[in-house]
Amino acid sequence: MKLLATAPFLLLNALPISARALNFFDTQSPIRVESLPVNGENPLEYCADPSAHLLQIEKVDLHPNPPLPGQTLSIKANGTLLDTVEEGAIVLLEVKYGLITLLKQQVDLCEQVKNVDIECPLEKGDLTLSKDVDLPKEIPPGKYSVLADVYTNDQRQITCLRATNIEFRRF
Repeated sequence: MKLLATAPFLLLNALPISARALNFFDTQSPIRVESLPVNGENPLEYCADPSAHLLQIEKVDLHPNPPLPGQTLSIKANGTLLDTVEEGAIVLLEVKYGLITLLKQQVDLCEQVKNVDIECPLEKGDLTLSKDVDLPKEIPPGKYSVLADVYTNDQRQITCLRATNIEFRRF
């Protein structure tokens, strides 16, 4: 692990002096990651251009935004599903606390949507979601990030959403 962390520095030091004198880093534009926010009051962003996704999200509202430990989080969302989603759809889910990965797993979408009173198959057309979730007050303070990449059973992308730097603080 330490070797991987030091590899970039070793490679840079292995370059001839004349190559380093070119000021390579001074001539490059900074890398910019385009932000694609989800409409509404929420910390969500699309992972990539959502125009080809099967779920066209109109709006997602969270109250309170940002979520607070020990309070009820109200979620209201609506959008349009461009095709029916059958059993076998998956969610690739990753949750991080700072740089530490707490959870990285594949879950069954149809099992998860039962938690918000929806059943599979998810029919083509308009979708509305309204759910209240009681957040435990024991959530450790710190910055969290979540990634949910969602696919049908035949590998078509339903959506890909991320929320970065969700910060829970001590009261």
